[in-house]
Amino acid sequence: MKVAIVQYNAGNVQSVLYALERLGVQAILTNSQEELSKADKVIFPGVGEASSAMQFLQTKNLDNIIKNLKQPVLGICLGLQLMCKHSEENNTNCLGIFDLKVHKFSSDIHKVPHVGWNDIHGLKSPLFANIQENDYVYYVHSFYAELGVDTIAQTNYVHPYSASLHKNNFYAVQFHPEKSGKVGEKILENFLSLKM
Repeated sequence: MKVAIVQYNAGNVQSVLYALERLGVQAILTNSQEELSKADKVIFPGVGEASSAMQFLQTKNLDNIIKNLKQPVLGICLGLQLMCKHSEENNTNCLGIFDLKVHKFSSDIHKVPHVGWNDIHGLKSPLFANIQENDYVYYVHSFYAELGVDTIAQTNYVHPYSASLHKNNFYAVQFHPEKSGKVGEKILENFLSLKM
């Protein structure tokens, strides 16, 4: 199986590569249209800032490449947010794969960013095969996607929001499966097993 990770100016790629290696998969890191199109699975990771990430994607035509991929694609953290239509982070228009807006947490009680372990519930997808309701995964983020028709898992921090999204061949998770122990490893394994 050929797995490609989208190479752009976002962090945390190395831990995704290591997580895949633990599953016996040697992924490639690339921004080549040809390599991304030929891959069996594509992962769109991210730790960073939305507007600069989108600018980089546009300069490399990666915005159009990602939107037109036909194989299973998994967005992680910033990857999920960039797959939505708009982010409040520097008023950024995003890829629009999911017709959802990304908002900044606002709370006088909860710490922002949301860092640490929290549960996922309302699981609705083969992405979560053999994952239990209220299993815990690891989050690091200040922005979140609202709930919508594409929501396949929820988390509650400040209020409920989309922990995971799915539309056609596009999947995304707000949490970091590569940092979420056995639960995250199983979610990555499930993604690699998806058939289109």
